[in-house]
Amino acid sequence: MSVILSVFSLVLALALVPLFPGIILKVKAFFAGKKGPPLLIKYYTLLKLLRKGSVYSTSSTFVFRLGPIFSCAAALMALFFFPFAWLQPLFSFQGDIIVLLYFFALGRFFTIVAALDTASPFEGMGAAREAFFAFLAEATLFAVLVLFFRMNGTLSLGEYFAGQTPLSFDGARGALLVLVVVGLFMVMLAENARVPVDDPATHLELTMIHEAMILDHSGPDLATIELGAFCKLFFYAAFVASLLKPAQLVLNPVLAILLFYGLVVLVYAAIGVVESGTARLKMPLVPKYLLTSFALVFFAIILTSLEFIQ
Repeated sequence: MSVILSVFSLVLALALVPLFPGIILKVKAFFAGKKGPPLLIKYYTLLKLLRKGSVYSTSSTFVFRLGPIFSCAAALMALFFFPFAWLQPLFSFQGDIIVLLYFFALGRFFTIVAALDTASPFEGMGAAREAFFAFLAEATLFAVLVLFFRMNGTLSLGEYFAGQTPLSFDGARGALLVLVVVGLFMVMLAENARVPVDDPATHLELTMIHEAMILDHSGPDLATIELGAFCKLFFYAAFVASLLKPAQLVLNPVLAILLFYGLVVLVYAAIGVVESGTARLKMPLVPKYLLTSFALVFFAIILTSLEFIQ
């Protein structure tokens, strides 16, 4: 029965992944006093791109075609290990969270290499920015793992939210998770090319980061990149949402799924609110922004160390 629930939760998540970015667009349209696009706009976008053909530059090689495949596959693999709705994930083992972070790093590597393969100066510029900012973001992510290991004693993603001692605000060290949630939310915006680090709607090459790397992709290749981006954003949003559930709240699977996706919707709505009321940072300020997220999590680690000494 648990396996059936795990498969069902994974299939449901994969089906809903393109839906949630539409919530961001709706929230931004609300603050702008507009109606906004339909919630299913990302489904329409993927179908439209899949019906088109791909155009390849004469200067590109097979590396350019591998980039979208590996970036999407890495994001999809991460969802196989996530405990959606606090149900047991389909796959789980000790240390899987570290493997997942390297999955994302592998996908980013192939995206960067594909951008460099085009011999475009703008894509090379975007790739350099992506590599540098991702390096800073990874410091925060691994600091979170250090903190979670001290709090939970494991490096398994499933154990964090579906184990015997799940991480939660109502735990003995729940106050520290406030710093983690804020830090992870900041990293989520940076890792997924959102305001204030990047702007997915921008069309000015000099200010692009992620979008600059995919300027030459089109058709099914671009659809694959978009799907991978949706999965990656959903992974981070689900991670933040899972930290918001009280550990003592026991729910049946149906109510757990409803509560989980309700919290995910709140996270996506929060992204829309941030993007509606925040301007994108200047490039020199982005490292300070990412280091601030690291400082928040590092401060939480220090507090756990002081508690251990006492």
